[in-house]
Amino acid sequence: MRVGINATALLSPRTGIGQYVYHLGRECLEAEGVSPYFFYGRWQTRLRAQPLPNIDTIKTYVKKAVPWSYEIKSLIFQMQFSGGLLNRAIDVYHEPSFLAFRFSGPSVITVHDLSWIRHPETHPRQRLAAMSRHFPRSLERASAILTDCSFVKQELVETFGLNPERVTPVLLGVSPDFFPRALAECNAFLANHGLAYGQYVLSVGTLEPRKNIPALIDAYSMLPADLQQRFPLVLVGMRGWLTSGLEARMKPLVERGVIKPLGYVADEMMPLIYSGAAAFVFPSLYEGFGLPPLEAMACGTPVISSRSSSLPEVVGDAGVLVDPMNVDALAESLRRVLEDRAFAEVLAQQGIKRAAGFSWKKTAAETIAVYRRALAT
Repeated sequence: MRVGINATALLSPRTGIGQYVYHLGRECLEAEGVSPYFFYGRWQTRLRAQPLPNIDTIKTYVKKAVPWSYEIKSLIFQMQFSGGLLNRAIDVYHEPSFLAFRFSGPSVITVHDLSWIRHPETHPRQRLAAMSRHFPRSLERASAILTDCSFVKQELVETFGLNPERVTPVLLGVSPDFFPRALAECNAFLANHGLAYGQYVLSVGTLEPRKNIPALIDAYSMLPADLQQRFPLVLVGMRGWLTSGLEARMKPLVERGVIKPLGYVADEMMPLIYSGAAAFVFPSLYEGFGLPPLEAMACGTPVISSRSSSLPEVVGDAGVLVDPMNVDALAESLRRVLEDRAFAEVLAQQGIKRAAGFSWKKTAAETIAVYRRALAT
């Protein structure tokens, strides 16, 4: 079965969708009876592991300087997508990121979330316009639809009136690279960032409104001063949009040294920074799955997570679930994990056990089964 996968997400540093494409693609390369082809603007059989140099700077400039940049990019990619298939036939096309190219054969799309509908205030206007204009048509054309969890399937069915049989939830996985790392393995990396093993609070995610970082900062600010000094708050993630207000809010705490924004951290270093944290906090308003809490659990880090959207399906009873808008509850949960190390150890062990039930191999096997069903219709 020749499967064409849109892998343009891998041209940028890997965030959520990029991780999905990469790990799914890697498993498809190893799966029996599957020949994946990856589209990067041209078709290749190689799975890209590194982003294009300076791609985010270029994309930001183009968005600002070129009117209708999204529409122009989509038109160019559609021409390259279709032109490349003139001498390379594929049996089924998988669009892993909402909006599918036109394709005459069977197709599968992945809908990760409906955040642009549920929380439009957390998206740029250009993205909202593109989703409103193109997403319904993408749903109509799809032979089958994937979601990352049952929560998003239910939202999709209710919002768009879809037949539930067209939608299959397939939980995402966690890489085997994520497991608890000891002090000796982490120490050099942490020291380079002025961090000590077991002596910081961690949050991971693109700095954008949906991740609800202001609530985390407010909760962290409620901790006693001695806890803040012992456990600085480390933020890992690229700058998203509307970050200027957040950065102004963080500035005094950054100057005091109790908040440390690290920006993007390379994939190979992420197990180290998870493993060295005393607690991981993920207060997101809305997620279609939430890879960071799963990765943190796999590394044996106690997790405090929002109880919104899909996150209870990921964290289960292996972490502390709180209302993301309840700053007092967030602060109290964080304080308990930092001060009650016996409780933190129970969470760590529960997290390791729960994370063991998730794998990209399982994700790929269930996804490939959907490809076959789409091909048979």
